[in-house]
Amino acid sequence: MAKASDTAGKGANQLLSFREWGDKQLRVYFDERIDKVFDVCCFSQPVTYVADTSIFCRMGAKGNQVVIYSMTIEASNDLAMVLPVPVAEQRNEESVQFVDLSNYPKFFTQLDRGFPQNSFGNFGDTPKAQPARSTLEVKQVGSYSASFVPTVDDFDRLEPAFRIPSDTWKKLPEFSGYGFVVFKLRQGKHRVHPMAFAYPARDKSRIVFPTVHIHDGEVHQKAEFDHSLYCQSTSGEVRMNWQESLAPMGRYILAPAAKGLIRGNEHCYKLSMMGELDNSDVEVPA
Repeated sequence: MAKASDTAGKGANQLLSFREWGDKQLRVYFDERIDKVFDVCCFSQPVTYVADTSIFCRMGAKGNQVVIYSMTIEASNDLAMVLPVPVAEQRNEESVQFVDLSNYPKFFTQLDRGFPQNSFGNFGDTPKAQPARSTLEVKQVGSYSASFVPTVDDFDRLEPAFRIPSDTWKKLPEFSGYGFVVFKLRQGKHRVHPMAFAYPARDKSRIVFPTVHIHDGEVHQKAEFDHSLYCQSTSGEVRMNWQESLAPMGRYILAPAAKGLIRGNEHCYKLSMMGELDNSDVEVPA
């Protein structure tokens, strides 16, 4: 496993600056006041409401996993969201490629047209899951600023206001080998336009959905879900247990607008996760 020192570069004590975020002083923390229905691992500010999370994943030909993520959120202040992802052991801050889908806000609406409502693929049970350096770059991705934190130890490259306390990660050893995708979201109530990125997967034979809930610095055994998961996979397991689209995705989505992240000549599969379920990432064969 790559050590934090392996990613060190010049300017060892410099910090990641979220210049696009203005002069607001935001604080990253796990808020025990957030109701259990709120998904996503970490917010930098309290949220009033989070629901209707949609996630599309597939494995690329070169072993880069694609993730497209959207949700409805209400918050009183601008805030950051952090998604842990199981990246390959050899990685750096440039390992994650962010893709701007701000001009395709209806991606999931059009994707969902391929699936009849109240049909096979709605589950009350989740599939079993498998459990002072150079400045990190901040990128503008549509309406959001985004950055990739390669390892837990690289959180000290964030500005202090955005760091997750090291004591928190000591309580969450399952994320010790993960990387972290960070998005800044704006205040108010709105549907977040699809946030898309691709990363070099640690296990190229598995597709991993970042669905684990982390609240008050802990991963509880059960959590409330309001998720629609979509994937493209050749796995018989997926075809048996997930709802299959009526036709290849090219009939429903605008391939140029999706920028190659979804294969228009292939079917897609959907799993709806509602209610109190096992709290873990969802994994399926690629």
